[in-house]
Amino acid sequence: MNRDEMLSRILDRTEPWEMLVVGGGATGIGIAVDAASRGYDVLLVEQSDFGKGTSSRSTKLVHGGVRYLQQGNITLVMEALKERGILRDNAPHLVHDLAFIVPNYDWWEAPFYGIGLKVYDLLAGRYGFGPSKMLSTDETLKRIPTLKTKGLRGGVIYYDGQFDDARLLINLMRTAAEQGATLLNYAGVVAFEHDSAGFINGAVFEDQETGKEHRIKAKVVINATGPFADQLRKLDEADVPALISPSQGVHLVFDNSFLPGDSAIMVPHTKDGRVMFAIPYLGATLVGTTDTPISESTLEPRALPEEIDFILETAGLYLQKAPSRENVLSVFTGIRPLVGASDDKNTASLSRDHTILISNSGLLTIAGGKWTTYRQMAEDCVSHAATLAGLDARPCVTKRLNIHGYHKSPQKFGALALYGSDAPAIQDLLRADPVRQEPIHPALTARCGEVVWAVRFEGARTVDDFLARRTRSLFLNAKAAVEAAPKVAALMAAELGYSEQWEQEQAEAFTRIAGHYLPATD
Repeated sequence: MNRDEMLSRILDRTEPWEMLVVGGGATGIGIAVDAASRGYDVLLVEQSDFGKGTSSRSTKLVHGGVRYLQQGNITLVMEALKERGILRDNAPHLVHDLAFIVPNYDWWEAPFYGIGLKVYDLLAGRYGFGPSKMLSTDETLKRIPTLKTKGLRGGVIYYDGQFDDARLLINLMRTAAEQGATLLNYAGVVAFEHDSAGFINGAVFEDQETGKEHRIKAKVVINATGPFADQLRKLDEADVPALISPSQGVHLVFDNSFLPGDSAIMVPHTKDGRVMFAIPYLGATLVGTTDTPISESTLEPRALPEEIDFILETAGLYLQKAPSRENVLSVFTGIRPLVGASDDKNTASLSRDHTILISNSGLLTIAGGKWTTYRQMAEDCVSHAATLAGLDARPCVTKRLNIHGYHKSPQKFGALALYGSDAPAIQDLLRADPVRQEPIHPALTARCGEVVWAVRFEGARTVDDFLARRTRSLFLNAKAAVEAAPKVAALMAAELGYSEQWEQEQAEAFTRIAGHYLPATD
């Protein structure tokens, strides 16, 4: 995907778009895929980079939600389990099964959680990833050798899905483009336009790269901005009451010595009532998450010291070697766009179902939901939007639409497996120049040629785009990512035709961003 070409499409157009989607996260990109694959004429604009916010900061799980089962939300669990199976079918290069171990230290835990997880299996039906079963103490330690052994009575094993959220998002972006959608990052909506009757019929966006404003017309405008939904709603109606109760979730990343196998740990009940996961992720160990109400949504939320302490403390209850701040390679924070009363202090209890609202002027807002159900959310939203815009009804086709990169045996591509069917072309690009085969940093797996690929075909425009989302370098090792930034900036500048000054500014800007990803150790 080439940004300059996408911008030219917009500037050359005089006809209204059938649908304008604002927001380039999982929900917005999912809507663009659905709408374009139905044959609708769709434009998506994103204020920053695709997936810059919540959609690149999840726990990396495609799951039905064991916690939602505990809350009694059977409908959401069944919907999510079905969507989990559909997503694995459509993107096997990015979604895979993962074994989870629930360690048991009290006599009642094995029967209690064992029965609950059998219900989870039954709800999954033909979309199941594998049957749960009881494990002996020896079997549990064989799976998780780093667990504390004192008092360990065994465990329960069950199966869910794991994925790379940002890479899935980039592949969905390319899927939308292949289906005919026009998508533009670094294009923030600053105003709406209305017809003589007061109905929204377009918007004004600012090109963040040039500072120029551009007007676009559309038959329907969809607000899919997640945590920023209320900010966009206020552009439409200044005194609109808040819809979003934002909550942030923090994750810590350690090396794989804390979880050396290929199984994850699920702690079903922490002292704040959440579940806690420790999962193997791209050669590292990811532990999270928290649920802390916040007053304002930002593009780079910061972990609170007490959130980091909580995760370290909880992990230390279960692991032989208790992790410390000095062990943290990266800390990342995402904001959940939960729908609920703004004075609700217990965001963990708020529903993860999605909500669709239509304002008096016709702005369609979709909020809430979760990564696993993005496809079903998009289907629901596009059907509503088509009706609102007076478009012909067309059936959704995404249940069986392969996502870009689809490949049933991606593991044969080794380190490039996450690229799926793109891997052979990337291998050719790497072979064309020995410099491209070099790693961007000794502690990171990404290679120089991947920078070139990201700029040419994946819409990367900044060093942060590459190190945080086209690869997960920042999320896996923030210090190494900072050290790699100048090299990445130079490679991007060469591709984009930018100056040495741009390189320096980019490296400095990324260093400031990366400061949010390392906890203070003093």
